Amino acid sequence: MDSNQFIKGKRPLYWLALGTFAVGTESFMIAGLLPGMAEDLDVSVGVAGQLVTVFALAYALGSPILAALTGHLNRRKLLIGDMALFAVANLLAFAASGYWSLMAARVVLALAAAVYVPGANALASVVVSPEQRGRAIAIVNGGLSLAIALGVPAGTVLGAAMGWRATFASVAILSALAVAGLLMGLPREIGAGLATASLRQRVATAAQPAVLRTLLITTLWAMASYTTYTYLAPLLEATTPINGPAIGFVLFGWGVAAAIGLAISGPAVDRKGPRAVILPALATSTTAFIVLSLAPHFAGQQLAVVPIVLAIAAWGVAHWAFYPAQQTTLVGLAGVASAPVALSLNASFMYLGFSLGAGLGSLTLRYSALTHLGFVSALCAAAALSLAYASGRRPAPQLCPSN
Repeated sequence: MDSNQFIKGKRPLYWLALGTFAVGTESFMIAGLLPGMAEDLDVSVGVAGQLVTVFALAYALGSPILAALTGHLNRRKLLIGDMALFAVANLLAFAASGYWSLMAARVVLALAAAVYVPGANALASVVVSPEQRGRAIAIVNGGLSLAIALGVPAGTVLGAAMGWRATFASVAILSALAVAGLLMGLPREIGAGLATASLRQRVATAAQPAVLRTLLITTLWAMASYTTYTYLAPLLEATTPINGPAIGFVLFGWGVAAAIGLAISGPAVDRKGPRAVILPALATSTTAFIVLSLAPHFAGQQLAVVPIVLAIAAWGVAHWAFYPAQQTTLVGLAGVASAPVALSLNASFMYLGFSLGAGLGSLTLRYSALTHLGFVSALCAAAALSLAYASGRRPAPQLCPSN
């Protein structure tokens, strides 16, 4: 493929990435809006956190099932229609009259996201030639990274200034722009003949002991993060002078740290292997979570802000450095032929972990103290670290070679 063909082939990727940016912003922005939402909906912060739990659970369960059910549909029409549904669901969330109607809108949003993100990644693999697939997928997933770094903190600042409903309206506008871009930017023949794994194939891949063990590590890693991330806004308000729009700047810092983690992970994995990234990343996360809980007990609000912000930055780098390394591990275990299925399962198990983590955080708030969230996250991260260390000491699995 010459350079002109490659540039032309990349154009649809940016429209796909705008869609993943909208999905990522909506998926992660609740954390910064939780106190205001809880007050407006007249529920506790823990109950409001269930909006995260249900979203993540619907995504985790819906992604493999919907992928199998929609595999025969035209890829272009499916993604355009799905992004349109995502825009409408954001408007439903904007207009929600109460907690349960907002919960219903979040379920629809999750199911739409569960179709769009894997579908966009699958299309990225056929837009360009095989030797460009890695970069193509990176561009599409760059929308999620940009959402974490910019979309989420911007949504938090907007929510603090204009109310949480304004953030759903802004994502609805983003989604509508993505629909227009997909209509204009995706060739009508794109994705023709693209194969989709059946639900049985997905279960068979996940049932391999080495793969299942690795997916469990992903779940524990995600639980560790979302136990604290879901309730980061009230945690900062309770333990530091940071509140209101300032929380958005902390989330922006977490997003920048996430981008750094993603940037350093790939080259490090290429040089030293995924295990050399996974173990330090999980160890760093465990330490950062402990600091989040210890700092308020040894310093007042003014002094605790420094170790807490530094811990959040270290956590952001470590958390997202782990993810590409874990994906590389799964590709090596499942084989090239089963890699798309394994990576799709990894995303489902990640969102399962997000759901369980948000629920675990809610239970922590109900039965313990807000400042204990870090300790609970640290236990999950330490469990992931122990399992990853033990898995590396086992003999390499003898899986069937890919054709």
